[in-house]
Amino acid sequence: MSTVELSIGGMTCASCAARIEKKLNRLDGVTASVNYATEKALVQHPDSVDLEQLVGTVEAVGYTASVPSAAPPSGSDEAVDETAELRRRVLVSAALTLPVLVLSMVPPWQFRNWQWLVLTLAAPVVVWGAWPFHRATWTNLRHRATTMDTLISVGVLAAFGWSLWALFIGEAGRSGMRMQFSLLASGNDDIYLEVASAVTVFLLAGRYAEARAKRRSGAALRALLDLGAKNVAVLRGAGEVRVPIAELAVGDRFVVRPGEKIATDGVVADGSSAVDTSLVTGESVPTEVGVGDVVVGATVNVGGRLIVEATRVGGETQLAEMARLVEQAQNGKAAAQRLADRVSGVFVPTVIALALLTFALWLVFGGNTQEAFTAAVAVLIIACPCALGLATPTALMVGTGRGALLGILIKGPEMLESTRRVDTIVLDKTGTVTTGRMTLHDVISDDPDELLRIAGALESASEHPIAQAIAAAARDRLGGDGLPAVDQFANTPGLGVIGLVEGRAVVIGRRALLEQWSLHPDGAMADALEQVEAAGRTAVLVAWDGNIHGVLAVGDTARPTSADAVARFRALGLHPVLLTGDSRQAALDIAGQVGIDEVVAEVLPEGKVDEILRLQSQGRVVAMVGDGVNDAAALATADLGIAMGSGTDAAIEASDLTLVRSDLRAAADAIRLARATLGTIKGNLFWAFAYNVAALPLAAFGLLNPLIAGAAMALSSVFVVTNSLRLRRFN
Repeated sequence: MSTVELSIGGMTCASCAARIEKKLNRLDGVTASVNYATEKALVQHPDSVDLEQLVGTVEAVGYTASVPSAAPPSGSDEAVDETAELRRRVLVSAALTLPVLVLSMVPPWQFRNWQWLVLTLAAPVVVWGAWPFHRATWTNLRHRATTMDTLISVGVLAAFGWSLWALFIGEAGRSGMRMQFSLLASGNDDIYLEVASAVTVFLLAGRYAEARAKRRSGAALRALLDLGAKNVAVLRGAGEVRVPIAELAVGDRFVVRPGEKIATDGVVADGSSAVDTSLVTGESVPTEVGVGDVVVGATVNVGGRLIVEATRVGGETQLAEMARLVEQAQNGKAAAQRLADRVSGVFVPTVIALALLTFALWLVFGGNTQEAFTAAVAVLIIACPCALGLATPTALMVGTGRGALLGILIKGPEMLESTRRVDTIVLDKTGTVTTGRMTLHDVISDDPDELLRIAGALESASEHPIAQAIAAAARDRLGGDGLPAVDQFANTPGLGVIGLVEGRAVVIGRRALLEQWSLHPDGAMADALEQVEAAGRTAVLVAWDGNIHGVLAVGDTARPTSADAVARFRALGLHPVLLTGDSRQAALDIAGQVGIDEVVAEVLPEGKVDEILRLQSQGRVVAMVGDGVNDAAALATADLGIAMGSGTDAAIEASDLTLVRSDLRAAADAIRLARATLGTIKGNLFWAFAYNVAALPLAAFGLLNPLIAGAAMALSSVFVVTNSLRLRRFN
């Protein structure tokens, strides 16, 4: 199976998206999701169905399809031109409609044969102003389909056609005057030119406002994509050459002066400075960097001059990956939206049938033809599936875009429901609650230098944070050249390492690992072990030649923000649990510092999954926050997985939410944002359904004039989109 994203052109309402999705899903093995708000189709297809066939299927139902460019379509020149065209139609149509309304609604201003002036002014509005609706209707009718535009076009043309009949054939044409004027109930009015033109203006204005709001809802993602530098000063030979960012390659070294953006992800090769990462991570405090430190593209150098070696360019950068994750999330659909899409798919033919039924019933129950016609037109015009189609995607666009600017990446709408139900949050200790920067605090041995030399050599072959702390301390004390070579290195996850150092079999790790080799701490070693653990440090035993030679005390410190983060979790109704493979005493020490009262310690990597399952078996809905490879399985098992962005790719891939900045408070912000987004989606869907449930009966019973119906219909979509835009203020 392959996955492709298509840009869809020509959609005007949610029922258009539903039709395209239905046609694509009829292809063998194809699963498609079409998003009206983002104008994208996410399609999974087998190799037997190629891109040309997918595009042909979309075009066969009257729309266009293409592989999108790197920038979102909502930010393209085409989208800007479309909005400008709508604006022109609104302004011209409104200018022509205003005198039509005045003459039609204010009798003292009427003069002999005023109807013909009104017809002259209204005709361009109905034909040219409403042309987008008529064109879309005709295109869809050619494919034996109906959409929202069908309702609008039929309603406007019906009002205009009735007026022409009345003017040229009926009583109004003979008498040259109208008998009644009413905004709220049309009664026995003969002509509807003001209805045809005003409804067109209202709907054009609504579509223009909707287009602008949709564009604003994608502004955060466009801002994210625009963060990157446009050119870069690359070192070539003895000088600098400024080139477009597209020409930068991995391995190139480039200069970043104070105030400039770092062109791409890389490693500092020379210099030191402070880097403002707020544009990417939302973190306001600049980070100090020096030689060997990793820097992220689009962040700003606010201190000294840096020379950076590029490690990732183009679509491989962290910024590009963030944008991809956000776009993927925006193309997803929540369960509630799928229900709305099914409703939209049958909405238009249902409304047309309801309008015909309304016309017939009015005549059957004694109403005159004009009353029946007025009610039927109001039913056609007031119905609006667009609000249903916009409810989820606009909220997702704004929520995920805002999250990206705050350093929170939401992978999709499916996980939003989980954030509402979560009641327990499991926190990995090392690198999540703590800084993850382990340091060696003490060496307890008869010969500390020799112990550190042997231990440092073996641990230098491991990437575990504790191992790296021991190896770094050994290099600092003895120098890098003082560490001997290692043979037959083997890692036992969660327990320690073994190997040969200078021909000696060395075992380093927790008590459980040494006991597997029949090595049991006693006497002075047992006392040292107890002393280290009582201090809340991690005790690492070192043995060779069948004897335990010493204990290394390694410790981590809690992040300064972790206690505040735990308090925020509690405020959200979440019960925090600290989960770690470290000793219980070390875990209790950290838990006490940050305010956690439930601790699960000395858990092997595979045991983390068991602990998540244990909590779930108690009826808890569990979120898990972690950053390491050994957290990936637990993140995937949890109801909600949250990965710290400083962690491994495996952890990030297994998670539902990714935090770009290494601050546990961002996890609380992520849950708040996800809940706010979900709440907005549900609010949008409620009002979209409620609007149609309430409005259609009112129109059918003749309680709404088509003018009011047109205005209400336009405002329903605008309401949904502007309600979603409130998420832009999330902090």
